[in-house]
Amino acid sequence: MEFFASCPAGFESLLADELRALGTPRVRPLHGQVGFEGKLADAYRVCLWSRLASRVVAILARVGARNADELYEGVSQIAWEEELPRTATISVDAHGTNSELRNTRFTALRTKDAIADRMAEMRGVRLATDPSQADLTVMVRLSRERAVIGIELAGEPLFHRDGRRESSLRESLRPDYAAALLAAGGWYRLCRHQTPTLLVLGARAATLLAEAQVERDDRAPNLLRHRWSFESWLRHDEAAWFALLDEADERAEAAAEASTTANFIDVGIDGLDAAQLGAADVLLCCDLSGAADFAETSRELAQARSAAAALPSGSTLAVLGRDKSLGVTLGLEPTLEERIYLGADEGVLAAYELGEDTRQGMPLALKNGSTVMVELPSSEQFARRLEKAWRLRRRWARREDVGAYRVYDADLPDYAVAIERFEPSVLIDEAKYGGTGGGPWAVLSEYAAPKEIDPALARTRLSDALAIAAPVLGVAAGDIFVRQRLRARGGSQYANRQVVRDSAAKKGKLALPAGAHLVDEGGLTFELNFSGGLDVGLFLDTRDIRARIREMAKATAGSKRFLNLFAYTGSASCYAADGGAKYTTTVDLSRPYLEWAERNMGRNGFGGPEHEYIQADVLSWVNEQRHTRNRWDLIYLDPPTFSNSSRMKSSSFDIQRDHVELLIGVSRLLTRAGSCVFCCNLRDFVPEFEKLAKAGVELSDITDQTIPDDFLRNKRIHHCYIVRRCRPTAV
Repeated sequence: MEFFASCPAGFESLLADELRALGTPRVRPLHGQVGFEGKLADAYRVCLWSRLASRVVAILARVGARNADELYEGVSQIAWEEELPRTATISVDAHGTNSELRNTRFTALRTKDAIADRMAEMRGVRLATDPSQADLTVMVRLSRERAVIGIELAGEPLFHRDGRRESSLRESLRPDYAAALLAAGGWYRLCRHQTPTLLVLGARAATLLAEAQVERDDRAPNLLRHRWSFESWLRHDEAAWFALLDEADERAEAAAEASTTANFIDVGIDGLDAAQLGAADVLLCCDLSGAADFAETSRELAQARSAAAALPSGSTLAVLGRDKSLGVTLGLEPTLEERIYLGADEGVLAAYELGEDTRQGMPLALKNGSTVMVELPSSEQFARRLEKAWRLRRRWARREDVGAYRVYDADLPDYAVAIERFEPSVLIDEAKYGGTGGGPWAVLSEYAAPKEIDPALARTRLSDALAIAAPVLGVAAGDIFVRQRLRARGGSQYANRQVVRDSAAKKGKLALPAGAHLVDEGGLTFELNFSGGLDVGLFLDTRDIRARIREMAKATAGSKRFLNLFAYTGSASCYAADGGAKYTTTVDLSRPYLEWAERNMGRNGFGGPEHEYIQADVLSWVNEQRHTRNRWDLIYLDPPTFSNSSRMKSSSFDIQRDHVELLIGVSRLLTRAGSCVFCCNLRDFVPEFEKLAKAGVELSDITDQTIPDDFLRNKRIHHCYIVRRCRPTAV
């Protein structure tokens, strides 16, 4: 008979080796699966013993599948009455598409119909279908114009050890991934021939230890499973199955009586003393794929480097991670390397042999007297540049009374990060609003490296930058946060935004949400959240624009009405109110950001019905207001560079394409003497001056007057204009 065992992509060669070790005949690694041939007993042995396979399928036929009718006809020719009991319930699992069969649910439905019609014709019964609790699952694998039809033998996936459902891969390390990590390091071989020591590292190391114990005890991983689908299959060979169960029991008993022992150490919990290792064969398994953020990953990398430094020459290191950072920092070439998937993200499974010349990092002395460990010699140049920038920027910040500012902005091309420092508020004690205090804080934002740069090298540079930045800036390790910014077309201010919301916010309108802190700017206090998303709640490059809005509000006569469009967290509304705006209207599509804006206004003393907050699609709202009598003396407009939010009434918004229509609409909301401050962060933005002039809109470029000192290295950080109404030019 012909079978295949499916597995996660990247596991194929490891699974093929495992099946060969089980004595499985004619093993053939394929993509996402390993084919083999043999008797039912061979397939049963794979079900019982494989630690890497997800499912095992007995192939019944290969049929034509150019379209639904051909698939139906081919499936109908299979003698299902010889495969399925009359009372069985079935489900159909379809994978793959072609030009005619583009929907897997439809493919599964046509397959089920063909099976049911055949059984009705040959046995006079109508099979029941139950996708959740089916006795048997029929597998359909579609490739081009052919389909493989088979019976899935296990039922629940084999990585549900003993039939138990595991948590998601994000929450805990799945047993088959743990087994792959152990297989990469040769753990099973070590247990059979030596007295090994296993070191594990990672937040999800418990699964690794459990899987390693089972392998050491030579216990079949699925020996205690209570239900197998093949028991409902008419071809089931009960005698062969019971013989395999007896054999598995005997192996477990023999291993229990053997004198072979193994040492297990969780480095993250127990630490590591080199004296513990002795002359034993050592395997260090590091799961670096489950860290919540880069800072946690960096700490685990540091632990892994330290552990590797304590290991004797000849020890093995196996790593499951997002990239090859650990191997790069240790200066090692992998003995095994497989590209895998960690959920939807790419990852790497690699193994290394540690030698006498394994690189362990180098100490770097800083000018403040502290010492940090770095991996790259070039990181010393980054440290000196950051120290100089910090010395100059700190003096400037004290002189200008600025508490939130940028210190470093990709000054060295290889260290393409932006680093910003934030001082805790001195105007408001955040404990008054339930805050936890602390600070100062720093945010390190990485610009995505070009494709030609090795991702592991880029990550190592980032790790060194993180290690250096904290002591240089005088920030505690737990108070420095890491972001990644993509080099997009200017970058939307709404990209990747998240808001941390907490029940505490419901207890009082001004209560601080979890993770939020208060920071001062320009005599006002703002709520920032360093752990909530890409942006913290205050765009530092528009600091001078906010100050200008305050001065313009002071000079505004008449009703002194202010409108803030695409308002984000409402900082411009606070400045306008502080400048004497009697009425403010704050508009944004996001309800959480409007609530944030209202908290910012309230803590600065600006409350009451004269300050309104409107949740709306700004583009549609502007068009609606043009047909009302509502007009404003001062408007701040800071739109995203691009947006295709599903909540927008238009299909998408592109600032270069749509700015003329937007500015015309906004200009119609101004009073005759009113003005609008228009900010745009598309770096290569080019206004359509002539089109705007024909529509009676005057645009004055004030960009050079709005770039703060801490952003002078990057004067294209934004564009800024004053928008006024004027007499339309002749066509």
